[in-house]
Amino acid sequence: MNISADKTIIIKPRLTEKSAILQEDGVYTFDIAPDANKSEVKKEIQRIYKVTPVKVNIAKAEPKKVFVRGRWGKKGGVKKAYVYLKKGDKITL
Repeated sequence: MNISADKTIIIKPRLTEKSAILQEDGVYTFDIAPDANKSEVKKEIQRIYKVTPVKVNIAKAEPKKVFVRGRWGKKGGVKKAYVYLKKGDKITL
């Protein structure tokens, strides 16, 4: 699959408590496009941050049903990528 210039693979870095703890071990977390795969994420990280990931894991958080003010709704789901870097490599966010 080709990566076109107009397709956004990496939406934004996830800045949470869990991601901050993982960053100490060289694991960075990003929100990614719903149709993105591991190889696309790896190429995009190389292009944007100029580091080569050792591995990439992808996790999907499904949308949750919520009940607010007498109505049912949904919280949006997200697809995220865990990017593992070798020791000594860093990404500044």
